[in-house]
Amino acid sequence: MGSPELKSVGDTSFPTECLSAVCEQHGPYEQKITKILTATFKSPCPVCNAEANERREREELERKAWERKRNLDYRLGSSAIPKRFVDKSFDGYKATSVGQKRALKVCREYVDYFDDHYKAGRCLMMVGRPGTGKTHLSAAIANAVMRLGDWTAVYRPLGNILHSIRDTYGNEATKTEGQIIAALVSADLLIIDEIGASKEKPSDFELAVIFAIVNGRYEDMKPTLIVSNLPPKELPGAMGERCVDRMRENGGIVLGFDWESSRGDV
Repeated sequence: MGSPELKSVGDTSFPTECLSAVCEQHGPYEQKITKILTATFKSPCPVCNAEANERREREELERKAWERKRNLDYRLGSSAIPKRFVDKSFDGYKATSVGQKRALKVCREYVDYFDDHYKAGRCLMMVGRPGTGKTHLSAAIANAVMRLGDWTAVYRPLGNILHSIRDTYGNEATKTEGQIIAALVSADLLIIDEIGASKEKPSDFELAVIFAIVNGRYEDMKPTLIVSNLPPKELPGAMGERCVDRMRENGGIVLGFDWESSRGDV
């Protein structure tokens, strides 16, 4: 038994003894026994205590992430990842050609270094031929980012966004245009698919909505992921030159998909 020492708590001193104790998992450790009035307090194994604190911190982060996603989904109606892509992962992406392997590598690295990309507000643009796996990989990024911890990722086709905003102009609308745009701006990662899907020139309304979202996220330094079947040179015409400039700033990544469609492959 060690010699007693005095510990001050407020204006009262309580005797504390240091004894040798053994943890079934981690072996011997020095245990402090403190007596306060009629109660006796024994310090736990420091390794067990550290593991318990780490577990509580992890559970708290997971709880906060779940609450953030639930609240964001409530404002948006849903996270809107299509049922066909909701379980997509990088492991399920078939990469056989050089271009496919490069695309998979870039997308994996975007997730691996997402904390850096998030701090820099670094965007990613997936452009090129239809049926080449852009939506698969964008959904895989969203799913992987949400599994990292306290991150929210939201997928929205442009047509869905425009339809939701037009609905706010009706008499029975439950949300305002500002609320929908604010919710899209607030997501840690926003994926906008089907940019330029219409063969027609985008209206001033479409360009204004896209700019409000992209610029809002640009000002908040939040990364945005754009998916389009257009070649890179036609992207400014579909979403506006100012939006493309903002997407490219600070090392924005442009990933081209120029191989043949794999839809229908067995």
